[in-house]
Amino acid sequence: MKTVFWFVGLFAVAVALALLMGQNSATVTLFWLPYRVDMSFNLVLAGGLLVFVLGYVGLRSMDNLKSLPRRAAQWRLARRERILKAALLDALSHQMAGRFVRARSATREALDQLSLDASPSDDEAVPGQSRWRAMAHLLAAEAAHSLRDQPVRDREFALALTATAHGSDGGVVREGALLRAIRWAVEDRDLQAATHWLAQLPQGASRRTLALRLKLRVARLAQDHTTALDTARLLAKHGAFSAPASRSLLRGLFMDGLRACHDADQVARLWRGTDARDRTDPELVVAAVKRLHQLSPAEFDTDTGAEDGDHARALAMGREWLAPVWDNYPTLSHHQQEQLVRAMQSLVGGVEGAWLARIEGMQRSHPADPLLQYLAGDVFYRQQLWGKAQALLGQAVRGLRSEDLRVHAWVRLAELAEQRGDAATALSAWREAAVRRNLQTEDAP
Repeated sequence: MKTVFWFVGLFAVAVALALLMGQNSATVTLFWLPYRVDMSFNLVLAGGLLVFVLGYVGLRSMDNLKSLPRRAAQWRLARRERILKAALLDALSHQMAGRFVRARSATREALDQLSLDASPSDDEAVPGQSRWRAMAHLLAAEAAHSLRDQPVRDREFALALTATAHGSDGGVVREGALLRAIRWAVEDRDLQAATHWLAQLPQGASRRTLALRLKLRVARLAQDHTTALDTARLLAKHGAFSAPASRSLLRGLFMDGLRACHDADQVARLWRGTDARDRTDPELVVAAVKRLHQLSPAEFDTDTGAEDGDHARALAMGREWLAPVWDNYPTLSHHQQEQLVRAMQSLVGGVEGAWLARIEGMQRSHPADPLLQYLAGDVFYRQQLWGKAQALLGQAVRGLRSEDLRVHAWVRLAELAEQRGDAATALSAWREAAVRRNLQTEDAP
């Protein structure tokens, strides 16, 4: 389309010149005493155009002649830039392909091109020279890290940070270098260096997904389970992991946090940091209750119901945590139900009337469930309700799958028979408990 317009304009100029000069009989007279020169107007017009063209061509030629040194410098600069880009591209390609020695050689070639400048901070020679230099040093440090050459890696990394201090475009490269340094420190399990470089990140960069991933790794290396949990939840919220991976990661971090707790207060603080979804997860709740029961003061007599104040508060706290999961008991798998019953059994000492009614109500709603029969029978035994306990435990021993629960039920039945003075029944129950215990010992690895 542009060519068409050029042709139309050319034809228009030709027509205008033809109309102007075709029938033009005018003359131009020049007087220069004592001379007089008469010329055709068309000749004067053509001569003027010719002088203009010759002058324009001459001026352009002089300008091109004067610009030859600058254009030669630009050509050399463009050539060096092409070599520099090719070297860095080769270094990156070799690094990704696992050819770390070749990657380091390619970065050395790029740095040799940059070293031709008089000053490392002079960005007039190569535009963005500071960034090119920082990237070359950073790629060299990455290759040295892959080769386990830590002295060379640290030297190249320090040079990369120095290069980012020059010029106005080094901020992004500096952030990338710091993120790399954190990853290297984590892989070397150097907690002090990882924490140091993590603190050097700008506030904006520290909220990025990659930075949060590294922060999670640093927190796990430092065994800071609270920070690791908070960071993992933030990553899960931003979709950094798939849903199954997020749940597995959060569950693992929570379990690690529980194992690191040394008293009931630490377990309570860890629990307060969980979200609503975690508080309805049967596995997490049961694990937290078990750890709380292990770490709470052990001055508790399950037979007499006597317990000190700290232990009573720990039991009440555990029952509060179990309440949402207990209400969803029918929807749980058999394994989860069994774990919930075990956890509940550890908390029923001195249970108040409200929880006694809750357990009895759940058992009546599911009368054929052997786990609920076992739990309700054990609670009734502790409350000295012998008749109800014997009836429910007698039904439970026929349906329980777990041998240790069945052994405990037979022991309770033997104790109830001894209280009634029924020696034969008690002996039979003790015999069943012993047989089940032997079977359990043989099946154990």
